[in-house]
Order: sequence, then C-alpha cells, then structure tokens
Amino acid sequence: MNRRGLVLSVLAVGAAGFGGAAWYATRPQPIAEAVPVAPEVNDVLIRPYSPILGPETAPVTIVEFFDPACEACRAFYPVVKDIMTEHGDAVRVVIRYTAFHGDASVEAIRVLEAARMQHVFEPVLEAVLREQPRWASHGTPAPGLILEIAASGGLDVEAARTQMLAPGVVAVLNQDRADVEAVGVRQTPTFFVNAKPLNPFGEAELRRLVAAEVAASQS
Repeated sequence: MNRRGLVLSVLAVGAAGFGGAAWYATRPQPIAEAVPVAPEVNDVLIRPYSPILGPETAPVTIVEFFDPACEACRAFYPVVKDIMTEHGDAVRVVIRYTAFHGDASVEAIRVLEAARMQHVFEPVLEAVLREQPRWASHGTPAPGLILEIAASGGLDVEAARTQMLAPGVVAVLNQDRADVEAVGVRQTPTFFVNAKPLNPFGEAELRRLVAAEVAASQS
C-alpha cells in the first residue's frame, strides 16, 4: 500500500463518519517555500472533467492524485474535508484518478464516474471510502459489492451499470493514467496546492501550505 511506511496509527474520526483513519507523523520544523511545477506539468494537473469538491471559483486549488482503493487516501479524506471547512469558500479540491491498485481501483473509479453523472459524487465517494476495507481487500470482493455500497450513497445502481461502461468513462481512465505518468506521480495521495507540490509530505505540511496560499490570495 502506498505510503504504508508513513502510517503511524489508526484513529477514530467521528465527524467524517469513518470507523478509523491512518494518520501521519508531523514535523516540527518549518517547510521550505514551495515552488510551482513546470508549465508543461501544470497544464495537465487539471482536466475540465475532473471532479471538484468545493466552490469552482475558489482561489486556492488542491489537486489530489487519488486512488479510491488506497488506505492512505481514505485516511487523508477527513483531513482534506477539515481543511476545506476551515477555509470555507477559499479552497476547492480537484480529484485526479490514480488506479494503482489494479482492477479494484478501476471498478471504483467507474462507480465514482457514474455517481458524477448522477450528481451524487460526494455522498457516493464517502460511502465507498467508509466501506473501503470491505471491497478493496487483497482478496476478491464479492461481485456487485461496491455497487451495493455506492447505493447507500444515493447511486442508482441500474443506471450505473450502463454508465460505468460508457466510452467517456474509458476516456477519463485513459487520460488520467497518461497524466499520472506525465506528472510523475508514484504514490497516493499526492497533493499539489496552486500547482505547488506538497514536499515534504504530511498533514501539518498540507495545512501550512494551504494556509499560506489562502493568505496570499487575500493579500
């Protein structure tokens, strides 16, 4: 599992509705000033179809390269939501799919794209992450399990069966796969804040970088 070596513990996160979440070590030293990525990389960080959480016109954009089957992505979801709550309309999150966990990831991405078509992306995303240990196990999950889970978030399963196979969904998978390679993403989650890569990685570092960008946007 990506970043497994960085996971220190599993804590309850009641506000987000998850039974537990892996958290990361925080570093007391200040982080160096982040530098935006090269223009050719910036051009592929966001696509017009990419799912957006938060106000589309927010001045600060967090791009998250995200695998729905990734334990660390599940762990960071409550953190990202808390950052959005803290900064209100100043922050939005753009999701880029990163299918590093094979067929389970691809099926989950197809489900999320069907949810986006049905305008229930966020509740389905939360249901899928909440039940991730059931469907993203190292074994083979029961057929239809993830659709059953997604239905609890409001997904119309019968419509989704067709939507998941739409050519547009295949195009999204292919384009995001190409962009992951172009950006050089090797682990999930990987974050960029206003095109600045989060480095070093960590919850405290993400909070500081977002806060700095929000402050800069208001100055």
